[in-house]
Amino acid sequence: MKKNLFADNSAGKSSKGFYSALGISAVMIAAACFFAYDQGEKLTDKSLIAETSVAEQDTAVDRKVTDVPKQTTVPQTKAPAAVTYRIVTTRAAVTVPAAEIIVDDPPADQAEAEQPAEEVNAGIKLENVKPPLADMSNILAPYSGGELVKNETTGSWQTHNGTDIAAEVGAEVFAVSNGEVIKVENDPLWGVTVILNHHNGYMTRYCGLADDLSVQEGDMLVSGDVIGVVGTTADIESALAPHLHIEMKHSGNYIDPMSELT
Repeated sequence: MKKNLFADNSAGKSSKGFYSALGISAVMIAAACFFAYDQGEKLTDKSLIAETSVAEQDTAVDRKVTDVPKQTTVPQTKAPAAVTYRIVTTRAAVTVPAAEIIVDDPPADQAEAEQPAEEVNAGIKLENVKPPLADMSNILAPYSGGELVKNETTGSWQTHNGTDIAAEVGAEVFAVSNGEVIKVENDPLWGVTVILNHHNGYMTRYCGLADDLSVQEGDMLVSGDVIGVVGTTADIESALAPHLHIEMKHSGNYIDPMSELT
């Protein structure tokens, strides 16, 4: 009788394979359990660390500000209302009895100085008047009284503040009243000029004289004294015939010389 070799071997092999599979399964189960346990331990450690960190932070906060409640909303600040201050100063009224008020009269010379020149010299006339020329008959250009007239030399329109009296070159010129020679000059326009102050609000000015004068600054003259002679030095009126240009002021204002000399 023949042995079935293939059958015996199969049975042996089956038994061995069963135990091998069972051992492998047990190992895998054990490995799975260990892995699961290990992950659980790690998660537990991380949770403990996180909880410990939060607890430490809370403890730190509570240690610094233990009695201040935490705010859940942002506080809103409101600008203070504008305040306007007005400073009022008062000055106490001072009452002076009428008996204590003293008004001093100004000195006589000060009171006179404060009056207008027109009032001081009102009514005063030139004394012992003499004509400035021996011949007063030929008036070339009268006093314009503030009106504009044409200047024959320059062709311009301007005021004529004096009177032009025709005279021959070399004719004598006389002081019209007592006075002091306060200025002698050679004016670029009016030529050789002499100004006489009569010390009563009147002043006379003689223009266009010749160079050879008979007076100098500071001389005191009386009416009729010779000042000089007629010349041709007044370039601004050189288009006219030889003449004397005479001006007169009263209280600082120009006046018509003929109103005082005739």
